[in-house]
Amino acid sequence: MIQFYKKRDFGTFISDSFNFFKLYGKNYFKNYILINGLLLILMVTVFIFGYRELFSQIFGSNINGDSYYFDQYFDNNSGVLIVVGIITFLLFMLLAIINYLYPIFYLKRIAQGAKSIKTDEILGDFKKNLGKIAKLCLGMTFIVAPLSLFVLGFSYLLIFVIIGIFIVMLVYPTIFNVVTFLMYDYFNSGRGFMESLSYSIRSQFSYPNGSEKSPYWKYWAASFVMFIIISIASSVFTYIPMIFFYGSMLTTSPDGNFEQDPFTGGFGIAFFVFYGISMLLSFFLSNLLYVNAGLMYYDSRTDLHQKVELEEIDTIGINE
Repeated sequence: MIQFYKKRDFGTFISDSFNFFKLYGKNYFKNYILINGLLLILMVTVFIFGYRELFSQIFGSNINGDSYYFDQYFDNNSGVLIVVGIITFLLFMLLAIINYLYPIFYLKRIAQGAKSIKTDEILGDFKKNLGKIAKLCLGMTFIVAPLSLFVLGFSYLLIFVIIGIFIVMLVYPTIFNVVTFLMYDYFNSGRGFMESLSYSIRSQFSYPNGSEKSPYWKYWAASFVMFIIISIASSVFTYIPMIFFYGSMLTTSPDGNFEQDPFTGGFGIAFFVFYGISMLLSFFLSNLLYVNAGLMYYDSRTDLHQKVELEEIDTIGINE
């Protein structure tokens, strides 16, 4: 059993994140698939068949030099493309909500002492918090997203100066931590959206008592390392189709058919299937990031550490 409300260092965040899945992984992903599986399948299906057609048209028109061809294709199929775009956006929004909030509700129950979580319990948490979820989406859309895009955009502009690269490396994990802390706090405390946003920013740089060393670097490092691990693992399936693609381009005698539309036939299906697998893997591996962020949030709640420890001592006394 993992103790959630306690101080951790950088290495412990990483090891405990993996230990969490050793202990609860089977139950965690069982519920995750039952709740999220259909959405994931629909998302990947839309990606494979919808975007396969789109990329085929883009690539074919570029090879032929007929720049007007893609414009004509878009005009003739604008209705279908708009519908596919709307469906993709709605699916992505639902996936984002579930992917972010599922770990929060799951960890909250485990932190409260549950050993095995049922799917109905997590679904009940979603239903019970529909109002808060709606407010969270509004706050994220109109407050957090614009501010984050501004900070990230400014950081990317600084890439033209050498120091900009390091700023982006600092800013991206920090924004991720702020956003995840915001959601963890919003559903684990009695604070409102703006109060949780304020806490999520302040907690990156100091503990509530203000007398301890800043946790910023260990939070940043833990998220950064997780980003690297997930990127390497998911990119394996991205590189495989690219290797075959460029290999075919370089080793096959040109006959005009492959060059005109390389995404047709078996190769095209295999190409996007591998990308679909990479996409699925990214969604599953992202749970490592969210659980890791949850452990960091519980680390920041030093106001509850002693309270939880005293409750555990009292429970031991009762069991004896």
